Amino acid sequence: MISEKDFIATQFSQTIEEGNFEWSAPSNIALVKYWGKKDHQIPANPSISFTLNNCKTITKLVFSKREISATVDKTSAKFSFELLFEGKPKEDFKPKIQKFLERIEVYCPYLTNYHFTIDTQNTFPHSSGIASSASGMAALAMNIMSLEKLLNPEMSETYFYQKASFLARLGSGSACRSVKGSIVVWGKHEEIKESSDLFGVEFPFEIHSTFKKYQDTILLVDKGEKQVSSTVGHDLMHNHPYAEQRFLQAHHNLSSIKSVLENGNLEEFIKIVESEALTLHAMMMTSMPYFILMKPNTLEIINKIWKFRNETKIPVCFTLDAGANVHILYPENVTVETLQFIKDELVGYCQNGQYICDEIGFGSQNII
Repeated sequence: MISEKDFIATQFSQTIEEGNFEWSAPSNIALVKYWGKKDHQIPANPSISFTLNNCKTITKLVFSKREISATVDKTSAKFSFELLFEGKPKEDFKPKIQKFLERIEVYCPYLTNYHFTIDTQNTFPHSSGIASSASGMAALAMNIMSLEKLLNPEMSETYFYQKASFLARLGSGSACRSVKGSIVVWGKHEEIKESSDLFGVEFPFEIHSTFKKYQDTILLVDKGEKQVSSTVGHDLMHNHPYAEQRFLQAHHNLSSIKSVLENGNLEEFIKIVESEALTLHAMMMTSMPYFILMKPNTLEIINKIWKFRNETKIPVCFTLDAGANVHILYPENVTVETLQFIKDELVGYCQNGQYICDEIGFGSQNII
């Protein structure tokens, strides 16, 4: 069994002075939700997600060797980097990157030897209410692993992706599900032998054709900053009166959705996915302190979806992240009818009428 120690880089066969890489990594949407974590970004329950295709972060990493004396230079920072967002300096992003580098240094000690310029951008509007930490941390982890592979060309492809997911997780838990695609499991589950708390793994079974081009239209109900950060929200599970039952439910739902993804039963898929979304919000509403992250328009949209599905028998359903926006999930063969429904009945509930059409994707991609 793989442990954290297996990801500590110790020997390098090459020396590299400078270079650059560019990777994209997508956002993802959990079907069975991760909510609650242990130390070191270990999930309290397993989760499974669709990797998206269009909503992604593109990050370029330029690196050059630093001149560091044998004795530690007390006047210089341990990590040397500058951060650009869409080509312009972004100082308020730097503390998060600094913290990430500090967390992964033990596994990537070579990082202190280089100066980095990290230039990042999103394909979706910034502050649109779509979580960019997952795609952002995954894209950065892919670049870091590309540097490590230059230093150690003997590295296997399996190790490369496992460690990238492992590193991404230390930046943002769900980021470990954005490295590969199209359906990713994170967290140990007894029916998925390859599963791990340390990194995400691709769903190891044959996926029914219904799910291979699944659509996700994201309705931007509220683009403001969340009332409560994900970190605070996860921490509230530690003393939550319903936490243990919730963790058991997640294991059970992952077993159920595993079968559904193989057999294509959309009725069961809808039940599990919508129940998981509402459970996530129920846990926040029953924590101490408590939060309601849905907005009135979130509930209006949910009721409209239920009415539409009941009347037309078209298998559309919703899921939610820890916020007000609504992800509408549906098979590709009902795209025309669903988009018409969204335009006719749901756009009015979106902030500035904004929504984003996405679909199931395939994970991170090397751009250069």
